[in-house]
Amino acid sequence: MKSHSLPADPMAPASPSAAPSPRPAANGNSTSRPSLLEQPVQGSRRLSNYLVASVVSAGGIGFLLTSLSSRLGLDLLPMGHPAALEWVPQGLVMGAYGIAGLLLATYLWLVITLDVGAGSNRFDQESNQATITRRGFRQRIELDIPLREILAVKVDVRDGLNPRRRLSLRLQGRRDLPLTRVGEPLPLAELERSGAELARFLKVPLEGV
Repeated sequence: MKSHSLPADPMAPASPSAAPSPRPAANGNSTSRPSLLEQPVQGSRRLSNYLVASVVSAGGIGFLLTSLSSRLGLDLLPMGHPAALEWVPQGLVMGAYGIAGLLLATYLWLVITLDVGAGSNRFDQESNQATITRRGFRQRIELDIPLREILAVKVDVRDGLNPRRRLSLRLQGRRDLPLTRVGEPLPLAELERSGAELARFLKVPLEGV
């Protein structure tokens, strides 16, 4: 006798063996380590620079109005009595201070407008390249460094009248390359955290801590 197989029931649930098995990751891990680290660097658009530029601007305008008041014999300022000053030499000196103050204020506002010093530190393990970019007065500054030339990450802390808290790279055959912003020092906790993160990513020692 011939045996006849029954047709499969289309409503029957699929066999567990028919379910597709999950494909393993190519590297054997469910998560991969990021190969790109980018650290933004703040430029000149900081609150302290805005305050300094505003104070210098107000001082320059005040000195210049005092000089004009002395020359014209009119009080152009709401306070004091600058018209009573002698034009020579007090008025001339005030005018020189005013012009110098306005020139300095113009420079400060130009630096803030262009956001000089802003940029980023980009470290790419896939291309084995570090790219340091900064914004200058006339052009954008860009520096490419092979990762193999980075020997260590340095934390430079100096207290006193002229404090300095800087993060830099120690390079093979070159001078140390600063990574942090110029001017206002970074908080120590932020500096150490950023340095430790970068050293772990590059797998190099962290010096100065």
